[in-house]
Formats: sequence, structure tokens, C-alpha cells
Amino acid sequence: MKRRALLVEDDFSIATVIKTALIAEGLDVDHCDNISERNHFLEVNSYDVMLTDVLLADGDGIETLSTVLEQFPDLPVIVLSAQNTLDTAVRATNTGAFEYFPKPFDLDELVRAAKQAAESIKAKGVEGEQQAEALPLIGRSQAMQDVYRMIARVLRNDLTVLILGESGTGKELVAEAIHQLGHRKNGPFVAVNTAAIPKELIESELFGHEKGSFTGATARSMGKFEQADGGTLFLDEIGDMPAEAQTRLLRALQSGRIRRVGGNEEIAINVRIVAATNRDLEPLIADGRFREDLYYRLNVVPIQLPPLRERSDDIEPLANHFLTIAAREGLSQHRLSSAAVTLLSQMPWRGNVRELRNFMYRAALLSREEEIDVATIRSLTEERRSEPRFSEGADFHTALQNWLMVSNPVAGTLYHSALAAFEKPLFEHALSETEGNQLRAAQLLGINRNTLRKRLGDLEINPERFNAKA
Repeated sequence: MKRRALLVEDDFSIATVIKTALIAEGLDVDHCDNISERNHFLEVNSYDVMLTDVLLADGDGIETLSTVLEQFPDLPVIVLSAQNTLDTAVRATNTGAFEYFPKPFDLDELVRAAKQAAESIKAKGVEGEQQAEALPLIGRSQAMQDVYRMIARVLRNDLTVLILGESGTGKELVAEAIHQLGHRKNGPFVAVNTAAIPKELIESELFGHEKGSFTGATARSMGKFEQADGGTLFLDEIGDMPAEAQTRLLRALQSGRIRRVGGNEEIAINVRIVAATNRDLEPLIADGRFREDLYYRLNVVPIQLPPLRERSDDIEPLANHFLTIAAREGLSQHRLSSAAVTLLSQMPWRGNVRELRNFMYRAALLSREEEIDVATIRSLTEERRSEPRFSEGADFHTALQNWLMVSNPVAGTLYHSALAAFEKPLFEHALSETEGNQLRAAQLLGINRNTLRKRLGDLEINPERFNAKA
């Protein structure tokens, strides 16, 4: 028996292409272009799948979708939309859609999804509440549409998510979106930057400790796992986690239980794990600096965030968003000239969205006119280029300012984050200058050789990499 599909699409050209492709795959297809006619077709016919646009002449295809699924709970629905925002993807998914496709879409992928849906017994969905206000994940580029779709797919489950992307691309925003839009939204969201915590304290931070378990442990303390009970634990910069902590983290993920430092009692944990890193973990695995079994535990659902240079179409809405937020925070309201938008879109943005945000705040602060023009953008750009990066007496002060401009450490970790950001390249430079000779490197740094060895271990730096004979 042929499977039957109902296509609700008011763009005749798009409808023709989809209908032709579905028929070629063996489906019978009925087509209509409005909600009223859609309801009539559903009343008189039986369908195995429905594909629907969102904005139709007589209503919103998503708003009326819940009514359709109440009447036809086994009907898989695929939502098509030119409103390519995270809110649209979440609305479609939370209403019970089988799948969501932003326009323009990959026709072959759409047809495969339609066939899979038509052959399924029931749409894989549960009812969910719509988030009243979307999180500030902004962008209509195809790269961001892929991110939105992946976020929407993990909202109803507790699969572990690994967010990959350069610094400043918004990894924590994605983690917050998964939590706040998902079924754990009423639980706590706990974020921890694993790279910013001293090696000797990270296990206590994650798993807690008992009174007297180490010097300074004057009382029992809950770790991040217990604090996140019933909610989401976000482990940022997971690629920089020390080896010993990796082992305990793996055990916790495998068993669903933790043990406080110095304690004997095993404690059941109920948390969703979302991890993130700006590093390529596979080379770290090859070098023995990251556990392969932990990688596979974390990399259940990978979400790759694109750098801003690969989504230049999103720069204008992002820049306008930051200007709006700056105005809410007390700065004057500004708008961008079209030429300024063009110039912003041509800039490299090595610090990604975070750098753009800071740049727009500075523009809002310094611009005297309501419209931010090309001259203002260029003056700010030249100001950054002309900053003395390594002049006598200003080296680290300027470098630290540059780092702060594009960094956004978790609250309470700024000191350790700054140390980690500067100490590792400093030690690597000393080893490079001395071709891996630790004694000479220690002398160059002005520290004891034993101190050097300890810090190399803590920072997971292999001095053999710098040996000219290696």
C-alpha cells in the first residue's frame, strides 16, 4: 500500500518541487495552501505524514498544530519555515512536530525525513511548553539553522551533549538554551569552567568534600554535581581537565553516582551533562592527554558552533541586538548605517561573537551621533590596531586588556582563568627558546627546576615536544 502525504504550502513553486520529489519516491501527495483546506483534507482522508509551512494566509501552521495532533495523535508532522530562528525550531518541536526544516532546505534530506515519518507508527514527540522569550542565540545563516535543529532535537531527552567551537562562539548560550527550553528547565543550571580551577581543587569542586578531608576543609561542601541535581551541569573547557579528574568524571558518568573527596558514601546523581571545548579533542587523545573512553561518553550528541567569519550574514542582526542591549543598560540608542554594516561584515572577528559584542558596546559608548557610520567603525578598528602590544612596561597590561576584551570567564574564576591563559604560553615559550632543556628554561623563567616540573605536569605540557633532537 502506498503511503500518503498531505503538503500544506502556499508557495506554488516550492510546493511543486516537494510534491514532485515525494511522488518520485512512491508517495501519494495531496496539496493545499491554507489551514481551512488542510482541515478539510484531514477530515475526509487518512495520511501517513503531513508537511506544513508556518505562515499561511489564514493562520500560523505551528499555532494550529497542537489541535491537529490532538485529533490525529499518530500523524507525523514536518514543519517547513522561512522564519529561521531558534524560537521557530523550538515551537515546532515542542508542539509535537516530527521534524523541522528551515528554508532553504536540502530536498533529499527532506524527502528522507518524510519517508521515515510516513513509515513510523507515531510522531516521536511529547507536549512541551513554549518558552515565552527566546534566548539570545541570533542568526538566520544555514550554519545556525543546523545548530537550532540540533538544540530542538535534544530538548526532550537527557542525552549528553558536546558543544564544539572556537572561543567566543556562544557555547554557554547553547548550553543554557538546552536547559531553559528543555524538560529540566525547572531545575538548576550549574556552569563550571574546568580549565579555571586549580588542579588540586577540581575534584572537590565537582564532587564536593567532607570536613577534614584536606587542609582548609573546615566543613562538608557539596560539589557541582550535587548542586545541579535535577537540572543541568555544564562543563566548559573540558579539554583542559586534568587526567585524574577525567578518570573520576568518567566513573560518575558510567555509574550515575559520585563520592565526595574524603567520603565513603556513594551519592546518586540526577543531572544532564552538557560539555564544551574550543580544542580538538582527537589530537589530545592521541597524545594521551584526554581519555578516549571519556570522549565517547561525552560525544553522544555533538553540536558544532560556526565561527563568526563563516556566518557573516548574521553580523548585522547580532550587532543590532548588542546595540539594543547596550541601550537597555544605560547607553544611548544607536543604529548602524548600511555602509557600517558592510564594513563590520568584512572584519575577521577572531574573537567571534564575544568580540563583536564588546566592539558594539564600545561603539555605543563613544559614538556621538545616533547613527554609527563607517568613520566610527574605522576609528575604533584603528584604535585597536594601534594599541602597543609589547612595549616596555605595558606588555602584559596591554595583552591582558586584549584577553579580557574577548574573554568571558565564569563568575568567580577570573583570576585563575587569567593565570591559565598566560602561564601556559609563557612556559611553552621558555621551553621553545631552550629547545626543551628544563634546567635552562627554569633559569630563563627565574624559578626553581622542581617548580617548573610541577607546573609542566599541572599544565600538561610535554617538554619533549620542544627538544630539537626529537
